[in-house]
Amino acid sequence: MVEPFRTMTTSSDLRQHLILLQYPFPAVQPSPAELEGIMVRFGVWMDGLKQAGRVAATNGLENTGKILRGPIGQTVITDGPFAEGKEVVGGYVMLNPCTLDEALAVAGACPGLDNHMIVEVRPVVPPAHCVTS
Repeated sequence: MVEPFRTMTTSSDLRQHLILLQYPFPAVQPSPAELEGIMVRFGVWMDGLKQAGRVAATNGLENTGKILRGPIGQTVITDGPFAEGKEVVGGYVMLNPCTLDEALAVAGACPGLDNHMIVEVRPVVPPAHCVTS
């Protein structure tokens, strides 16, 4: 039997963490020169994480998508992700197993923080606590 999942992690729990990279919407867009500088800093940050073996997966997300709501058979599909959000998730970084403190240190070095980005760190529920077929 699977134990009930704890919703709070301790500083010694080793598990994957998801870093969500969000920006305020609507956001002031940087100039092309500013964007180039931002992307260089992100490249350096990501290269360092990859070289240290911290990254399990990463990618940017397009500003398009769909949102589904309602019970099966009566599902309503609307354009998204901007339907209701004040922040938009622009990308993610999935970290290899580490402690919450380590994940916070990684996220705290995200260069997007200097450009009004919101960086959220979420522990990933271990596979043993997920419903599988």
